[in-house]
Amino acid sequence: MKIKSFHYNYMKEEITKIILKAPDMYQKYKSYGLSNKRYRWDLFHAANLSLFACRFLYSYLDDSHIDTALRKITNTK
Repeated sequence: MKIKSFHYNYMKEEITKIILKAPDMYQKYKSYGLSNKRYRWDLFHAANLSLFACRFLYSYLDDSHIDTALRKITNTK
């Protein structure tokens, strides 16, 4: 992954907080026919990481790199 480890760790912490609050969220997404990518990015936005991405990540990453990190954080493909 191209993302810096401290940025990855921050994202993981914030997204994990959301997952712990709604542990059945992934199953609901699947039952509604929503994609894994939609799940990952909705978590990203629910964790309020958009401003973080604009300030730090987009200076050296694009969405495909961020999605790779999100895949690893969420264990989805």
